[in-house]
Amino acid sequence: MAVTGTEGLVLLVGRILFGGVIAFTGFNHFLQTEEMTGYAEYKGLPAPKAGVLLSGLLLILGGVGIVLGVLPVPLAALIAGFLVVSGLIFHDFWAAPEEDQQTEMTQFLKNIALAGGALVVAAIGPQSWAYSIGLGLF
Repeated sequence: MAVTGTEGLVLLVGRILFGGVIAFTGFNHFLQTEEMTGYAEYKGLPAPKAGVLLSGLLLILGGVGIVLGVLPVPLAALIAGFLVVSGLIFHDFWAAPEEDQQTEMTQFLKNIALAGGALVVAAIGPQSWAYSIGLGLF
């Protein structure tokens, strides 16, 4: 089934909004490398700087891939996995001090909601999308 016409245009706008936010988030990993590395180190991650840079690259490639329609299924699945894992590691509101719990819960829920959006993209990824490069594995 192909996503065309009005649905194709709505999907394009959704891909731009969703993928754009994901890519921008990844770009921030490069703009704020030192701050994010310090936080990753504080959370006990091994090789924190490499993790920040690699996750930034994943988010940029994934976001741009979703916008363009390039490998949407594997990229969206990787993004979903990353968002769930990073939400659990970095936004563990249940273990945060009371004054930080609300902020961490909001960030955790944001990650989970975006992971859900990425899974929706992965689910529709095998379909033919209007206004896309249309390069996929499925």
